[in-house]
This record gives sequence, C-alpha cells and structure tokens, in this order.
Amino acid sequence: MSSRIPVEMIFLRDQDAPTLQGRLAAAIVRAILETRARPGMRLPSSRGLASALGLSRMTVTLVYQELVSQGYLETRSRSGIMVAGTVPHRRLRVQQPQQGGATLDWESWLADHRPPRRVIRKPPDWRDYRYPFIYGQPDPDLFDHNAWRDCARRAWGTRDFAALAADQYGADDPLLIDFICSNTLPRRGIHAQPDEVLVTMGAQNALFLAIELLARRDRLAVTEEPGYPDFAETLRRAQSPTTFLQVDEGGLNPALLPEGTRLVIVTPSHNIPTGATMPLHRRHELLARAAAHDFLIVEDDYDFEMSYLAPPAPALKSLDQAGRVIYIGSFSKSLFPGLRIGYMVAPAPLIARARSLRAIMLRHPPNHLQRITAYFLALGHYDAHIVRLRGTLKRRRELMEAALARTPLRIAGAARSGGSSMWIEAPSGIDSRRLALRLQADGVLIEPGEVFFETPPDPCPFFRLGYSSIRDAEIDPGIAIIARRALES
Repeated sequence: MSSRIPVEMIFLRDQDAPTLQGRLAAAIVRAILETRARPGMRLPSSRGLASALGLSRMTVTLVYQELVSQGYLETRSRSGIMVAGTVPHRRLRVQQPQQGGATLDWESWLADHRPPRRVIRKPPDWRDYRYPFIYGQPDPDLFDHNAWRDCARRAWGTRDFAALAADQYGADDPLLIDFICSNTLPRRGIHAQPDEVLVTMGAQNALFLAIELLARRDRLAVTEEPGYPDFAETLRRAQSPTTFLQVDEGGLNPALLPEGTRLVIVTPSHNIPTGATMPLHRRHELLARAAAHDFLIVEDDYDFEMSYLAPPAPALKSLDQAGRVIYIGSFSKSLFPGLRIGYMVAPAPLIARARSLRAIMLRHPPNHLQRITAYFLALGHYDAHIVRLRGTLKRRRELMEAALARTPLRIAGAARSGGSSMWIEAPSGIDSRRLALRLQADGVLIEPGEVFFETPPDPCPFFRLGYSSIRDAEIDPGIAIIARRALES
C-alpha cells in the first residue's frame, strides 16, 4: 500500500455538508476510512490539495487543523500531515458473504407486521416544484431564525447544559411542561397538572401510545371517514376492530356510533382532511354518550392555532368533566414538522402508563430540543410567529378562494375558523390520483384524496390543497393549471 493517500481519493460531494469546509472535511475522513489508511500515511500537501480541488489553500489548512483537533490527523515535523493513530471509528474488515449460502426468509419473520396500506406521500424534492400545494410544510420566510438561534444558545449555555445533558429517566423538561400547563392548554379551556401531561415525539407518538394502551381486539374503535390515515393504520396495527363513520358538514355524528363502541378517535376542531368542525351540541352529545356507554375519546386538536377567520371552537377536552378525553396537541404543525414536539393530556394514571411505555421506546424526547422549544414559547417568539402565520394564511386563503371560484373545481370542505388547506372535489369522473400524476409534469403538486378513505370512491374526485408553503404569486396560476388538466381528463 502507498504511504500517501492519493489526491484523487479526496473529492467533494454537495450532500455531505452545507459549507465548503464541511464538505472537504467529510471528503478527507471518507478517504481515510475507505482506504483503511494506517497511522502515519501522509495526506496531500495543503497546496497540492487546494490546487487539485480548486480551493484556497487557507480552506484546506483550516480543515486540516480541525481534523487534527478531532483526532483524525496529526502533524509531524518535516513530515507534513498524516493519519493519526487515534482515528475515531477504526475500520473493521468486512466479512465477505459466503457463496451459495441459504437466504434468510424475512417474509416469514415479518409476516405479522405488514406495511401500512394508507400512507400520505410526497416527492422528497417537493420544494423544487413551482406550485407545491402540499399541506403541513413550512414557509421558511415566515420563521424567525434569529429568535430560534438565540433560544438554542440559551439552552446550550453553561447554566442549562449540565441538567439537560443528563439522562432524565423518562421525565420531561419542567420548563416546557410548565408553559404547556400555564399557557398553551388554558387557551383551549383545558386545565391540567404537570403529572397529567406527557411530551411526545410529535402527535404521531402520542397517538401510538394512546392506542397501544387503550385498543384491544375486543374493544370496538370508531374513527372518521374520510379521516387521517394514521388513525386507521395505528388501529390496524393494534388489531382493533374499527368502524369508519362518514363525516358530514359537522364532522362525526355521535348519533351514528354503533352499539359496543369503546374508543372514538376524532378531530372535532378540524376534520382531516375536510376541515369540518363539530358543533357544540354534538360535542356535548359525544361526551354524554361516552359517559352513558362507557367509552373513551382520543381528541387530535391539530391546527387550532391557525384560527384567523373566527375563534376556534372549544376543545372537547375543555368540556370533559369525567376524564374520558385523551387530548393530543403538537407544536410541529405551527412551528415546523421536523421539530417533532407534541404532547398528550390525560388523567395521571394513563399518563404514568404512557410514560413507562414511552421509556421503553425512546426514554424521552431530546432534552435540549424540549428546552429550546420552551424558551421559544416562554420568551414570546411563538406568539409573534403565530401572528405572522395567521396573517399570511388568511391572505393565501383569500387568493385560493378567488382562484378556485373561476374554475369548475368545488371547495368540498374548509375549516370555518381558518386552517391551511382545502378539500377539493373535481368534476365527475375524474380520478385525483391520475390527475396528480399528470400535474407533476407541470410542476404542480396536489394530494390525492384516496389515502384519506378506508373505502375510497372509484374514481376518487377529491384531493387536498395546502397553502402553507406556496408563494402568493403562484396560487392563481397553479390553480389554473389544475383546472385545465382536470378539464382535459
């Protein structure tokens, strides 16, 4: 083996890091590991590597110094830069697969764990589309990056670091819990003690925990049709018998609940995907039936912050006097989806069980991420963000309504209080899945409606249009393209 790592082994890849220095550092580390370089092997000189890659010599020198501090490289007098004897992650020889060996039958091992049937999907490069009518994605121009950076600096500071770096053994950040109890929940008319709140990895994690603890093969569950696909898939995974009740303009109708119902999963403030809001009299009726027939309710109160046309209706949990409602909320929709900070509110015995179950899965959401979120909330940045978001969404909704009024597309559902999406019905005979495929060639993304139904109509004319991440100027031309393609079908 050569005593020097060849310069051609070091090449830059854009996906490795956002900065030039980061990409170069990744390239050098990759070359060290892939060549299984021995300690003492020399690297190209800073001048030679800079010339080969078209970089400044200063950039190469800074990266070499950084990798020396990390233990990948070392310097020796008159010998230049070389691979250190303390390289992290020492390479292991990879055992070559045996030829002719039996192939493991993974299908038999995984037979009882089928992949979900109903999954909302979007292209990973959705940001590259000119007209992304995608729900739940953020507009980075509306987010106060400096405020978030300041909150992160506080959380990573000396005062907080020791406590947050420790394993909390299932406990949550007290600052975040305090804000949820004293500020977030009272805005929905909910009063809870700290032992009645659990921080989760987004609303999905809260939903999984609730169904894992409450669903059984002998307990009939009821949820909405159309509705959020993950409700159906989580119940299916739990092997729970499930009835899907058709929603109307008032959401789920409690009068239609079948006999023997033990668990109801519902989105009373904004049905997913129609936006239908359950009126107050239905909420009272649902709670009365829960008491009379001894069933529990899981309330997903997503998007309540996006109420810019009217105040949000009272949370079902705020009307619950018997502790039958398990409330799920999230900061991921209002801040950014990648945050993955949600919460569950329920009587203390259920929260204690949920905390124990969560500890088996992931112990607790990252401490520092909880604290950063807590600071962002407590210092008023969150409220300022919501004000900006509501103003933008109100304007975009008006543009959506005006553009759709000039087309044969019908608004089949939209949240009365605001929201960030609309449920659209195309003219008769059009299948939204095929329409969505044709629109991609025009740079337009829509969400076909089939995935929201357990038993979808055939063809399914419904689709969802989100407007949280599309620019104002692109709404009207984007809607026009959708309408034109729909008429061509």
